[in-house]
Amino acid sequence: MLFIPDQVRQRLLAERDGRFTSSAIRAKIKAAGLRPTKQRLALGQILFHHGEGHVTAEKLHRDATRAGHRISLATVYNTLNQFAEAGLLGKVNLDGDQSCFDINVSDHHHFYVEALDLLIDIPASELEFAKLPAPPAGYKISKINVLIQLQPVADAPEPTCLGVLSAECEACGRCSPFNEKRPRL
Repeated sequence: MLFIPDQVRQRLLAERDGRFTSSAIRAKIKAAGLRPTKQRLALGQILFHHGEGHVTAEKLHRDATRAGHRISLATVYNTLNQFAEAGLLGKVNLDGDQSCFDINVSDHHHFYVEALDLLIDIPASELEFAKLPAPPAGYKISKINVLIQLQPVADAPEPTCLGVLSAECEACGRCSPFNEKRPRL
């Protein structure tokens, strides 16, 4: 795990929060080729303020409603899919019916703890592929997405990080601030 000294962490958080002002969100949406509508700006502010994490449409809709925005769930779904198509978000398909959107668009993979409905980022450098299958004729591999599903092991010691966000572990960056099923200490 990467250790980030408190002073560096505080500076990075301050820089992050400054990057996601309303005008910065507007510019980010425009740069992606999308029109900065009132709904996109409101959802973008909620999404990008955290800088990292994973969110479902339902969770983002609840957050928007709590923040006083009147946006339909269909608009949230459409906006998330448009942001993903424009490269502002990544889309992680957890199963046939469930998708999660990832604010981190860098090259990385995921652990998925189904019991907690929790995604944990895995840096791309932590995964190596010895051999890949040849793609069908006329195609090339453009990206590899790995989702490793986890389940608790009986009689195992308590894991050091299971996505429980606490004052002691916030610096690891592997926990999503959006997942409300995750226990908070």
